[in-house]
Amino acid sequence: MDTMLDFFLYNEISPKETLGPNARTLEANIKKRINALVSIVKDIEKNQTKPTTAMLQLLFEKTPAKQKQPLLVEVKKSNKPVNDPFFATSLEAIELRKEKNALKRDLRETKQQFEDILFSKIRIVKSSFGKPRLHLDMALEDYEALKEKIKNE
Repeated sequence: MDTMLDFFLYNEISPKETLGPNARTLEANIKKRINALVSIVKDIEKNQTKPTTAMLQLLFEKTPAKQKQPLLVEVKKSNKPVNDPFFATSLEAIELRKEKNALKRDLRETKQQFEDILFSKIRIVKSSFGKPRLHLDMALEDYEALKEKIKNE
């Protein structure tokens, strides 16, 4: 009896008060909260981290030297079904942005070639009779090569 009284004094517990929830119910509550946190983290990874990582990779993408690409490109859909419509649309947006960047790069290169020809190889020739005319100062082989290149693109 003396040991029992010492237990209550040492642990500062009154025998008239309830101890509240027992250890089993506390353990079950903690497990539920941990499972909820795990599902939240998985959801964040699926819907936020992966699309953000893909966007960052696109942002820091270093484009290699231009290779000859076909004018029409077939876009293949993945076989995996995507449950989240936001995730699917964000992946499509990333693919479209990659295509847009490639087209912009091609346009810049074409503009640069056009400006090189226009400003360095074409000059105005003024004649004594009639209107001034433009003269292309380019070798015939260079002209034919440019013509073929434009036809093939």
